Amino acid sequence: MTLDIRATVQQLLPGIRRDLEDLVRIESVSADPARAAEVQRSAEAVAALLRAESFDDVEIVSAREDGGAPAVIGHKAGPAGAPTVLLYAHHDVQPENDHAEWDSAPFEPTERGDRLYARGAADDKAGIAAHLGALRVFGDDLPVSVTMFIEGEEEVGSDTLPELLRRHHDRLAADVIVIADSGNWDIGVPALTTSLRGLVRADIEVRTLTHAVHSGMWGGLVPDALITLSRLIASFHDEAGNLLIEGLHSGPAADVDYPEERLRAESGANPGMEWMGSGSAVERLWTKPALAITGLDAPQVEGASNTLVPSARAKVSLRIAPGDTAANAVECLRRHCEQHVPWGAELTFTVVDTGEATAIDATGPAYDAAREAFTEAWDGTAPVDMGVGGSIPFIAEFLETFPDASVLVTGVEDPDTRAHGANEGLHLAEFERVVLAEALLLRNLGSQDAITE
Repeated sequence: MTLDIRATVQQLLPGIRRDLEDLVRIESVSADPARAAEVQRSAEAVAALLRAESFDDVEIVSAREDGGAPAVIGHKAGPAGAPTVLLYAHHDVQPENDHAEWDSAPFEPTERGDRLYARGAADDKAGIAAHLGALRVFGDDLPVSVTMFIEGEEEVGSDTLPELLRRHHDRLAADVIVIADSGNWDIGVPALTTSLRGLVRADIEVRTLTHAVHSGMWGGLVPDALITLSRLIASFHDEAGNLLIEGLHSGPAADVDYPEERLRAESGANPGMEWMGSGSAVERLWTKPALAITGLDAPQVEGASNTLVPSARAKVSLRIAPGDTAANAVECLRRHCEQHVPWGAELTFTVVDTGEATAIDATGPAYDAAREAFTEAWDGTAPVDMGVGGSIPFIAEFLETFPDASVLVTGVEDPDTRAHGANEGLHLAEFERVVLAEALLLRNLGSQDAITE
């Protein structure tokens, strides 16, 4: 008797959702040292779920002896000679921030309309639940061998991931790697993420004086640090908003229409606000570099003294295009700052962190299997090859560590998920399609001998 995968997913969905809600109630905020025990409890809950699915050698691992962020690894064998598929997600979540901005308690899953709202309901505990749901479809008759790798520090930069990949290389090696930490193009339109921008964050500080001085006595002759820093920041863009930092890479993007009304609705842009830069919307969002100022150190307006400010500092967030490197972007940004700091002010340039951009060659039998599965799950709608303007630097780590594997970047998010923000929500009908698509993908991979050739 042929397994009816679609019907089986529908039968399993209530249990999958219960497990997801149980995970969401655990406050596994990896950025909060006070909740380290919750992150550990989250890892233990994931390990228990894997053991319940008859995974072998389930282990909570860390790259540090001092109790670093816990990841979970487990394996379940399929037929002899079948491909091995590594399923990745992460169990840590972003801070919930101000509870007053939420319409319901951030760690109590709440259904409103067509969504389930809670921190981690989508990013990325739904990724864990989708993996488990796809596996439950087959029970102990998996079409492929499966390794689960659920990380515990993705939301704080995956600093120890390279060491985990090195230490557990043989356990994590696979023919196909499915990374469920991205999203789909729209409700009803699936996607494979094939490019992501990289990231350089740096602090730039300018100093014009050894100490503050009276603005009336010295204003007009001595530049204050705030005006100096403002002029440096202004040098990053031309009047249209195009980035002026020389040496950064730009590239073409997929021919995807991003309607104006959707751009405004999803970005939260004020009515009448003009867009920055030139080129198509998706090029500016996916395959061109972009720079933002995400923080400033300067005196507060309230209570500010009538003096020339001696120093000021800004945090720069530079997104780098696929095809560029973090090392090149750092040097281009540093050189630009050195060349454009005005009036001979003293400049201090400090790199905070970096992450590499990613471009995936989404061709070959594994990608064919994925596109076939997605098209079937979304009732004939083929997936879009989508870029992402944000950064998931660890994908480059997987590509480098397992160069022979096919890496598929999928996910449960949609344009209104609001991951990292208040009222993060999972679209429940799309989640069902994600589970179905992954089950169909495992079926397809199990029937394609070319995967392991």
